Amino acid sequence: MTILQQDLAYTFRRISRSPGFAIAVIVSIGLGIAANATIFSMVSRFVLRPAPVGDPSSLLTLHTLHDGDRCCNNFPEPLFKDVRDQARSFSGVAAYNELVPASIGGNGEPERVWGQATSANFFDVLQIPMTLGRGFVREEEDRQVIVLSYRLWQQRFASDPAIAGKPVTLSGRPYTVVGVAPVGFRGIDLILDSEFWVPLGHVTDLVPNLSDRALRNMHWLQVIARLKPGVSRTQAAAELDTLARRLAVAYPATDKGNNFRFEQAGSLPPRDKSSVLLFLTTLCVVVLLVLCIACANVANLLLAQTVGRQREMAVRLALGAMRVRILRQMILESVLLALGGGVLGIVLSLWATQALSRFRLPAPVPLDLTLSVDWRVLAYTFALSVGAGFLFGVIPAWAASRPLLSNALKGEDPFARPGGRFPLRNVLIVIQIAMCVVLLSATGLFLRSLQQAASIDIGFRSSGIVSVSVDPRLNGYSPERTVQFLNQIREKIASQPGVTSAVVTDTVPLTGGGRRDGFHAVVKPKSDSADSQGAPIVELYMITPGYFETMGIPRLAGRDFTNEAETAGLRSAIVNQAFAQKIFGSENPIGQSVSGGGITYQIIGVVGNIKSRTLGEETRPVLFRSLDQTVAYDPAFMGYCILVRSEGNPAQIVNVVRSQIRALDPGIAVYNIQTIQEHLRDAFFLPRLAATLFGVFGAIGLILATVGLYGVISYSVGRRTREIGIRMALGAQAAQVQQLILRQGMLLAAIAVVIGLPAAFALSKLFTSVLYGIRSNDPVTFTLVPLFLAMVALFACWLPARRAARVNPQIVLRCE
Repeated sequence: MTILQQDLAYTFRRISRSPGFAIAVIVSIGLGIAANATIFSMVSRFVLRPAPVGDPSSLLTLHTLHDGDRCCNNFPEPLFKDVRDQARSFSGVAAYNELVPASIGGNGEPERVWGQATSANFFDVLQIPMTLGRGFVREEEDRQVIVLSYRLWQQRFASDPAIAGKPVTLSGRPYTVVGVAPVGFRGIDLILDSEFWVPLGHVTDLVPNLSDRALRNMHWLQVIARLKPGVSRTQAAAELDTLARRLAVAYPATDKGNNFRFEQAGSLPPRDKSSVLLFLTTLCVVVLLVLCIACANVANLLLAQTVGRQREMAVRLALGAMRVRILRQMILESVLLALGGGVLGIVLSLWATQALSRFRLPAPVPLDLTLSVDWRVLAYTFALSVGAGFLFGVIPAWAASRPLLSNALKGEDPFARPGGRFPLRNVLIVIQIAMCVVLLSATGLFLRSLQQAASIDIGFRSSGIVSVSVDPRLNGYSPERTVQFLNQIREKIASQPGVTSAVVTDTVPLTGGGRRDGFHAVVKPKSDSADSQGAPIVELYMITPGYFETMGIPRLAGRDFTNEAETAGLRSAIVNQAFAQKIFGSENPIGQSVSGGGITYQIIGVVGNIKSRTLGEETRPVLFRSLDQTVAYDPAFMGYCILVRSEGNPAQIVNVVRSQIRALDPGIAVYNIQTIQEHLRDAFFLPRLAATLFGVFGAIGLILATVGLYGVISYSVGRRTREIGIRMALGAQAAQVQQLILRQGMLLAAIAVVIGLPAAFALSKLFTSVLYGIRSNDPVTFTLVPLFLAMVALFACWLPARRAARVNPQIVLRCE
């Protein structure tokens, strides 16, 4: 311990004598550590963090899987009850509907909230302590009771300590509060931000289209199960397989071919797991490259500093110092500097995670995408800092503990070996630049992808339109009264000064989801170009007259909707160009009839194509339905969007819309207020996120590699000052000396590019699925990156080359 204390004291004295050097090392490593800590916070949040429940390792999420289908499906209610009543491997099985819209009244203006409907034993199976009150009991399965989230209790009810037992108004119905969930609990779903929980018995009061909830082919419930103590997952899987076979015999029409699958509760959804893990793995590889560049840069700094300590090392070794202790002291110094970089990295990652948390997905439901630096990130950062300190410190320490004593005592390079033609510092700088080529190539791909995404024709207007959402159904409105209310509010808003037009739809394009169904022509045309591979899946929208003019979607044929009622039971529809080509080929679709979801529509118009779900999608067939004709049999689950086109200030228009809604019904909640341009910014979530992350990482790598190359060439010039003086004394021109130094640096850069480009090509294949409008081997990117890097390397080499060309041979030779 005494020796270690002595080494620590010596190391701190060494660091304090070179504060500039210490700061340079800490900043270099801190940037690399910050990048890694930030990305690992995403890994911790979406992969490693357990569900916020008691004993999370024994809580499972169950899924159904049909033979030949992709995983996974929800449970029908009868199947959930079968598993709950018959499976003996679980101490409890609970179910919940993950998305329940509601309007909460009481204190202040009505507010749109999202919650979940659960079985009565939901909180018992989760084993979570309540902040106030309790969860549900068996007798409350069909009662109007509610559990509030901690945040809703704070914000809406001012943290009322006596809230338990009090009534609250939920979608116009009285519910009695029985408890408040613990801090931070928002359900066990990974990103859904639930604000309340009600029993399943009254879910049909809040969720539309659940009239068939008792059918065995109505998949609408998420199911969780708690393993009994002593029961393994293998045993539970075997029992579920047996149960699936038994149910297939009992209910062959619906359950034949069904299987069960389970996973850790709160983990990534099975359908998205592979893509999310691939994306996070790619990011981890990229940030490790950034850290490796930083380590190579610091290793070069340490090698240069060790040259200044050559006499010290030689004297210590000559006096009998042990090489092991010298090695230990230098590695200890490197690790302490790296830990300092780790502290800086944590500070920077705190800011970075806050910035990344501001990114929003274009979803109409509340999502929790917040990132934070938790204990897992701190532990990872500590381990990474120690590892980085050892990585960049071991080579200089090893070389310093084994110098050629004769060289060191004479003041020559202690690491120069007879016959050596490629110094270690050059090897390190080649590695740095090669990794920088990989980083810059990835950065270039995602910047080009963002550029291409911005130029994608989305098919509709984005400027001058404000979207405001309402859901009259949550206030007990019948379908007829809902249509009347929406038409009234549309007409009132359209008549306001500064408003060009106002329309209503069920969802804004590029929201990521919505209604869709399979469609086919009622009378199949004889055209050979029509699709014959089954009913294509079609995107469904409901709209009011004037929608296409408001959104700037061109009408290609036919007419718009009018306010007429249904005639002879036949509903009208307007389709996009892709729909017409997919269903009818070259035939004229106007007047034709199509059927989907059990409803027949007559096509009255054709409009231009739009991007419906995502920016990168292939053009999808779209069918627009009349809102007046559709609300009664297919009410919008997410509510209705009032789109207002104007030439004025969006904030003023929002106030106008609010006031008109309040005038008609002050109890209706107004939510999801944003301009279409803001909505599009959210729709650019993935390209913006990727371009931001890779842009920052690429910039850090470029700066570190440039500084490293400059440092190596400057060091070389300093070591060759005598040689350069002699060359100039013998007649060498300044331009020749400059070319000599530039040639040395550019040769290193060229070797690095040759090594880095194949690695960049290989890594780029991982990005194929997240690039917009370009290929992973984009020729523009892989042409510009080497040219750009060559220009930067030329500048980094030119500065020391200019200094070398200004060497005065008389002064140099006089000093020698």
